[in-house]
Amino acid sequence: MKDFLKVASLGLALPITAVAQSFVVNDIRVEGLQRVSAGTVFAALPVRVGDQIESLDIQSATRALFRTGYFQDIQIGRENGVLVITVRERPAISKIEITGNKAIKSEDLLKGMKENGLAEGQIFKRATLEGLAQELQRQYVAQGRYGASVKTEVKELPRNQVELKVVVDEGSVAAIKHINIVGNQAFSDEELANIFELQTTGWLSWLRSDDKYSKEKLTGDLERLESYYLDRGYLEFKIDSTQVSLSPDKQSVFITINVHEGDVYKVSDVELAGDPVVPEEEIKRLLLVRKGQTFSQVLMTTTSDYITKRLGNEGYTFAEVNGMPEPNEEDKTVKVTFFIDPGKRAYVRRINFRGNTRTSDEVLRREMRQMESASASSARIEQSKVRLERLGYFKDVQVETKEVPGTSDQIDVDYTVEEQPSGTIGGTVGYAQNSGLVLGANVQENNWLGTGKSVGFAVNTSRYQTVVNFSYTDPYFTPDGVSRGFNVFYQDRDYSEIGVSSYNTSTYGAGLSFGYPISEISRVGLNVGFSHLELGVGDYPVQEIKGSPLPNDSLIGMVESADVADIDAELTGAFEAGEALNLSNPTDTNLLNTNFDGFVDKNGDMFDSFSVTTSYARSTLNRGILATRGTSQRLSLEFTLPGGDLEYYKFIYTGQMFRPLTKDLTLRLRTRLGYANGYGGTIGLPFFENFYGGGFGSVRGFERNTLGPRSTSYEYYATNDCAVDADGIASKCYVQNSDTGELVTNRYDNRPDPFGGNVLIEGSAEIIFPIPFVKDQRSMQSAFFIDAGNVFDTDCGVSQLNCYDIDARYLDVSAGIGLTWITGFGPLTFSLAKPLQENEYDKTEIFQFSLGNSF
Repeated sequence: MKDFLKVASLGLALPITAVAQSFVVNDIRVEGLQRVSAGTVFAALPVRVGDQIESLDIQSATRALFRTGYFQDIQIGRENGVLVITVRERPAISKIEITGNKAIKSEDLLKGMKENGLAEGQIFKRATLEGLAQELQRQYVAQGRYGASVKTEVKELPRNQVELKVVVDEGSVAAIKHINIVGNQAFSDEELANIFELQTTGWLSWLRSDDKYSKEKLTGDLERLESYYLDRGYLEFKIDSTQVSLSPDKQSVFITINVHEGDVYKVSDVELAGDPVVPEEEIKRLLLVRKGQTFSQVLMTTTSDYITKRLGNEGYTFAEVNGMPEPNEEDKTVKVTFFIDPGKRAYVRRINFRGNTRTSDEVLRREMRQMESASASSARIEQSKVRLERLGYFKDVQVETKEVPGTSDQIDVDYTVEEQPSGTIGGTVGYAQNSGLVLGANVQENNWLGTGKSVGFAVNTSRYQTVVNFSYTDPYFTPDGVSRGFNVFYQDRDYSEIGVSSYNTSTYGAGLSFGYPISEISRVGLNVGFSHLELGVGDYPVQEIKGSPLPNDSLIGMVESADVADIDAELTGAFEAGEALNLSNPTDTNLLNTNFDGFVDKNGDMFDSFSVTTSYARSTLNRGILATRGTSQRLSLEFTLPGGDLEYYKFIYTGQMFRPLTKDLTLRLRTRLGYANGYGGTIGLPFFENFYGGGFGSVRGFERNTLGPRSTSYEYYATNDCAVDADGIASKCYVQNSDTGELVTNRYDNRPDPFGGNVLIEGSAEIIFPIPFVKDQRSMQSAFFIDAGNVFDTDCGVSQLNCYDIDARYLDVSAGIGLTWITGFGPLTFSLAKPLQENEYDKTEIFQFSLGNSF
C-alpha cells in the first residue's frame, strides 16, 4: 500500500495527515527526474536511510528540495518503509530572443539575465524573469523613456523546455522643456543653467542629445550646482527639493529645483593638524586657501590633493589629508584645518605589466623611474606612466597601486597597457600614365618585434624613382638611454616626371647617429653622414639649374626685318658648318649670348659631401601619437664640412603646443621654420636642398610641394625676349640642348615648375574635438584647422615667378577639417580644406588623403 503526502509550494503550512505516525526510513526512491541527477536530490535532502522521521521532517525535506530551485512540484509519500519522492522539474531554457531594443544592447541584456540565472540551458524561473522585466523598465524610465514597456512571453516546448521572448518598446526619450531654479539671487537662471549637462531643447539638441532627461545626469547636475556655490563661498548652500514633472503625453519633462543660497563666508584662518612628516614650510607652500579669501571648496580639496601627492613622493602612499571647514555663523567666517595622517612609508615590492602582448617587459621596465624595493613615490610612479605613453606603442596606459596582503608598508605597482599599431607597412603594384610601372614595398616599424628598436626598409621603383633605404635605431644603446642608429640608402630620381623642375639625381650614402638624454624631457643628437650625388639637368634645363644661349639684340633685329624661315636656315647652316655659330662660346656669333649662369654652371654636377647634423629636442607631450596635452620642440642645424664639393647649412625649428580649452576641446598650435644657404665655395643653396611647402604637415588645401618660387624655363624667353615677324607670328628663340648642343626653336610653355626656396615659414592652429557617435576616441583625432605658410627665397632670380623675399603678405592661408585614424597600416589621414588666401601660381587641392603620415 502506498500513502502519499502531497506537498506543494501552496500547501506547506497545512497540517499533514496522510502520514501521521513516525516511521523508520528503510530506503529512499526519487521519481520524475530528467536532467537533475539523483545525487543532487540526495545532497539537498536532510533525510537519510535509517532515520526515524515525522511530519515535521517531511516538511523540512520538502522545503530543502524547493530551495534548490530545480523543481516546481514535489510529492512525498510512504510505501511500506520506503520514502518515495516524486518531483516535477522546472523547464529548461532552450532559447532567449530579445526584440525592439536599441538604447540597451542585447549583449548587455543577456549578460544581466545570465547573472540572475536566466540563460540558455539554465532552469527557468518565472519570478526571476518578471523581476528582470520590471528592472529593465525602470532602467528605461531612468533614461527618460517614460513610455517604454517590456513584455515577456514564455513558449512551452517538448521535453520540458521553454523559449523566452522579451519584447521591448523603448518609446522616445522625453525632452526637457523647462528648467526652473527657485531661490537663487546671487546668480541668474542663465548663468546656473550653463553649468548643467541637461539643457532645454535647442537647435543643436538633435546632435548633442542634451535635452534628453536622465536621472543620473540630473544627479550630476545637482552636484555641480552645489559645488558651484561652495566654490564661491556659500557655505550654507543647500538644495531643498527637486521636482520632475511629466506632461500627460509623457513626451515633455519640467524640472524645478528649490535652493537656499545663504551668505558668503570668508576664511578667517588656515591651520595644519596631525603629522605632516615633511617640513611644515613645504606644506604651507602648497596651501591654496589663504586667510581673508572667499571660501572655496575646490581650493580646499585641491590643497588636500597637493599635500597627499607631496607625502606620496616621500613614500607615504596611503596618506590621508582632509580639509575640515569650521564655520562661524556670527561673523560669517570659516576656519579651515587640514588633518594629515601620513600612515606608514610604503615600499614597492614588485612592478607588474599587463596587456603587453607584443612588447617585451624589458622595453617597459627600462622606462620605469620607480624602482622595485625602493620607497614608493607617487611622482615617480606617474612619471613612469607618462614615459610609457610617450613611446607611441600603446593606445592606453593605466597604473594601479595595491597593498600587499599581510603587510602595512608594501605595495605592488601594476601597469596595464593596450597595444596599438606602431609602424607602417605598404606595397604598391600598378601602372600610371606618367610614371609607368610602379612597384614598391616599405616597412617602418618603431617597435620591431616588440624590442623597442626602430627598423625601416623600403624599395620603390617607377619611371620617377628608384629608392632603396635601410635604417636602424636602438633607443637604448646604453642602459642610461644613449641611442645609436645608422642608415644606408640609394636614390635615383627624375623630377621632371612629377611636375617639378627638369632635373634628375643619383645619390648613395650612409649615416651614423647618436642621441643623449640631458633630462627626462630633453635630449641632444648628433648625426654624421656621407653622400655622393650626381646631377643630371635634362635636355632643356631651367635657367636656375643651367643657363641656355639666349637671343641678343642682333638676332631680334634680324627677326623683325627678315623672314623667319631665312633666319632659321642661316643659323642652322652656320651650326652645321661649325663656323659662325660656336656653341661652346655662343657670344662669338653676335647672335646668341648667355647672360644667366645656373647652379651647374657655377658649381658643377657631381658632389661628394660629408655632413654633420646637431639637434636639440624637448617634449612634454602626454602621448607619442595623437597627443592631447603638453609641448614639443626640436631645433636642428645641418651643415656640410668645409672642403667638400658642397658647402651649405640648414636651420630647422619645429614646435607644437596642446592646451585644453574645455573638457572636450583642445587647442593645438604648430609651427615649422627653416632657413638655409650656401657658404664658402658654394654659391647659393644647392637647389636640390630647397624647402618645399603644401600638403599634409604643411599648408593643407594646396598641392604637395607646390608653394613658393617657380623655376625660369627657357620658354620664358620665347615669350618675353623675342619679337614677332611682320605677320604677327612668334619669332624663333634658340635654346641649346645640354647634351647634344642642338638648337631648338619656338618651344613654348607658360607653366613654370615648382623650384622651392631657402626660407620656410609655416604655422597652424587647430581645435581638436571628439568625433560624434564614436565611443573609443583613443585611435582617432579630428580637428578644425587654419593653416598658413609659404616658401620664400632671399635671392630670387630676376625672371622667377611667385618668388618673394620674406613677406607676410604672401603667406598662403587655408581652413578646413581633418581626421587622423591609427590603423594597422599606419596613420590614415584625411583633410577637407578651402584656401582663403593664395598666390597667382599656387595649385589648390580641396580634398587630400594620406596613408602613413599624420598631419
